[in-house]
Amino acid sequence: MYPLVFRTVFSRMDPESAHHLVVPVIRALGVWPLAPIVRALTRPDPRLQTRALGLVFDSPFGVAAGFDKNAVMTGGLHALGFGHVEIGTVTAIAQEGNPKPRLFRLIEDRALINRMGFNNAGAAAAARRLARARRRPRRTVLGANIGKSRVVDVDAATADYVQSTREVAPVADYLVVNVSSPNTPGLRGLQAVENLRPLLEAVRDAAGVTPLLVKIAPDLPDDEIGAIARLAVDLALAGIVVTNTTIAREPLTTDPVVVAAMGPGGLSGAPLRQRSLAVLRVVRAVVPEGFCVISAGGVETADDVRERLAAGADLVQGYTAFIYRGPFWARQINRALAAAL
Repeated sequence: MYPLVFRTVFSRMDPESAHHLVVPVIRALGVWPLAPIVRALTRPDPRLQTRALGLVFDSPFGVAAGFDKNAVMTGGLHALGFGHVEIGTVTAIAQEGNPKPRLFRLIEDRALINRMGFNNAGAAAAARRLARARRRPRRTVLGANIGKSRVVDVDAATADYVQSTREVAPVADYLVVNVSSPNTPGLRGLQAVENLRPLLEAVRDAAGVTPLLVKIAPDLPDDEIGAIARLAVDLALAGIVVTNTTIAREPLTTDPVVVAAMGPGGLSGAPLRQRSLAVLRVVRAVVPEGFCVISAGGVETADDVRERLAAGADLVQGYTAFIYRGPFWARQINRALAAAL
């Protein structure tokens, strides 16, 4: 049914408009009496229960940051079977993001290009919603992804991240520092180890007992990826998220002229699969056992999830394939994972 709906309705709509159309539907699925009914249809097999970051996840498969930027769909995403939801990216200062259009589908490649620019209502608003979500008797694990406010100079980035941390860390199950989006000027420069160390130290101290991770780009050379992974271990972070979107445009089957017309932005989806897997292996070879590695990028099927787990991921995240697979995507993956046990 969903493939038909996608072809006849969603594929003809502006991608961002389509996303906004489904937000209230997913929110409604997280509210009584729908939530327990939907959850009964999607509840992961108990054998999929996973321990990481000192937390218990119903499934190793969750939603990557970017889908629920403002923490408004966490209840509905839990009802749909996801083992965790990473909200955000949120910034200390609310911002509208980049000019529209800023989200594009590459249907032949089952991919997206986005240059959203951290559009969000701000860390304080996200913190209030997370606090309400945590009071639910049954909920998913809630991560919070934080980034730099666009109006803040790179030289003042640390204070900006710390402000977001103080808002959301007390109400999040874990916290992720995003220094790898290609859509905020100067942000990726923070991945340089000499810049990243003081930033992560400050955020770590502000986060207190909340597990802290850092999210990196797939476009870095392997030696720099290894250096960041070693830095994360040295700073006693809880883990690392690999990877964010890529600025590369290969391998794609979509007409290069069409792709060029879409303009700059981060590419996500199936074309990122091999590079994301390679980065996972680089990181896992560097970090010790017990250090949490979350794998994202190009994940679409249960086979993809199993491949990431076999390569050393503790948890796996998806986003882009949700657009192409539909609302029961997590259920499909969880059932296939359980059937293979």
